[in-house]
Amino acid sequence: MSWSLNIGSVAGTAIRIHVTFLLFLIWIFAAGWVSGSVEDALTSLIFMVLLFACVLAHEFGHIFTARAFGVATPDVTLLPIGGVARLERIPEKPSEEFLVAIAGPLVNVVIAIVLIAVTPTHLSAEHFAAMESPKVSMIDRLAEVNLFLAVFNMIPIPPLDGGNVLAGLLPPRLAVSFNRLRPYGFLLLYALVFSGGFNYFVIPPYRLIVSWLPTQ
Repeated sequence: MSWSLNIGSVAGTAIRIHVTFLLFLIWIFAAGWVSGSVEDALTSLIFMVLLFACVLAHEFGHIFTARAFGVATPDVTLLPIGGVARLERIPEKPSEEFLVAIAGPLVNVVIAIVLIAVTPTHLSAEHFAAMESPKVSMIDRLAEVNLFLAVFNMIPIPPLDGGNVLAGLLPPRLAVSFNRLRPYGFLLLYALVFSGGFNYFVIPPYRLIVSWLPTQ
């Protein structure tokens, strides 16, 4: 991807950061400084870096699963809207497509479970509205945002993981018809968000999952 910087590689997959992502981090720091203090700005910046480390782990969930099926994964790029792992081809078998797609959200679930298991947490769905607030602990925010990423990515609309999971579960003929929606996926996603559907299809499952989880 153009306008991206190579910062290293993991197991042969190059990790790139888009220039807009660096500008995004600068904006996060500046906004925290203006609205609070240098300490608030650093806290916001650290949280955002840790959040995108989780996003990167999500993408490597896809990458390592794809490699298990012989699919090459040249690089992954971090953008302000998330991460994009480049696969040289789509897995041939629907079952393989399903496993590659669901691996990313499962990584986020595992991260959340580990954070809850090894550190004191006080999860609350109400924290999501105050995700950037320093009054909510860093661990709580990271656990909750990983759960949210898992739920959000499972929306069955391409190009989200849920769209690929559904395509992998459908009979081949229906999967072909469903995949024709891919060019319009972002339009469908925007329609979901701006029509208020986000509050019905994403927030309730997220709240339900958070309410079920034990905290310390």
